[in-house]
Amino acid sequence: MKSLLFSRFLLLLPWVLIVIIVLDMDSSRAPLPALSPRGGAEGGSGGARPPAPRRRPEAGLPTIYAITPTYSRPVQKAELTRLANTFRQVSRLHWILVEDAAARSELVTRFVAGAGLPCTHLHVPTPRRYKRPGLPRATEQRNAGLAWLRQRHQHLPPPQPGVLFFADDDNTYSLELFQEMRTTRKVSVWPVGLVGGRRYERPVVENGKVVGWYTGWRADRPFAIDMAGFAVSLQVILSHPKAVFKRRGSQPGMQESDFLKQITTVEELEPKANNCTKVLVWHTRTEKVNLANEPKYHLDTVNIEV
Repeated sequence: MKSLLFSRFLLLLPWVLIVIIVLDMDSSRAPLPALSPRGGAEGGSGGARPPAPRRRPEAGLPTIYAITPTYSRPVQKAELTRLANTFRQVSRLHWILVEDAAARSELVTRFVAGAGLPCTHLHVPTPRRYKRPGLPRATEQRNAGLAWLRQRHQHLPPPQPGVLFFADDDNTYSLELFQEMRTTRKVSVWPVGLVGGRRYERPVVENGKVVGWYTGWRADRPFAIDMAGFAVSLQVILSHPKAVFKRRGSQPGMQESDFLKQITTVEELEPKANNCTKVLVWHTRTEKVNLANEPKYHLDTVNIEV
């Protein structure tokens, strides 16, 4: 019996010694002083400095302002949905959506409320006399977007980093395009796909400068470029308060040139998209919807917004 107890004692003895040593080491350690906000030991006043909030990488990015004219038609919501799905993936983008209407429509108002991105919803009607075929479109809506942008920033001190571009609701955009345009210093340009009766149009670049235009229509235009093919620095917009899209004397296809002539020259243009050799935006017009079987009067038991 004694030998059994003795053997158990010998088995437990090493573990007892380990516990005693550990307790002795912990009791001999001195507690470290807490640091005060200035890096010293904590005193009677003041406490530990809270950790600094981690700054988001996009916080210093210039805001991209996208002006989009839109009008009522069967594919309007579908077009805006595709555009919103792209814009939601772009950091620091503010959407300026301008309806061609005397009042905000319920459809677009509901859409904006659920779009999930910063958006300003404006409206201005196109005068009836300017709705004839062959006349420039969306002039009043783009100008309303410019007026809102200038009014918003007129009392803020410079510099105000930002970039503006005109995003028609029937275009398709690569996310890479927004990375390209965000570094615009004055006016930047790039190719546009599926426009002018060609697979693409583009500025011709030599030694980093625009020297001409590859286009299928009126290459003699001062700026032979599509509305989707350029971006403008916010500072340029603010420093040229009278630069707008003109109605009087303007011809179809000349709105881009009429506007850009007021703020820049061809020599000052900044080529993007690998010296204008990559297409990052496409003028993908939606085909005309076939509603031949749509009843004249609503026959369904529910009213569905399309």
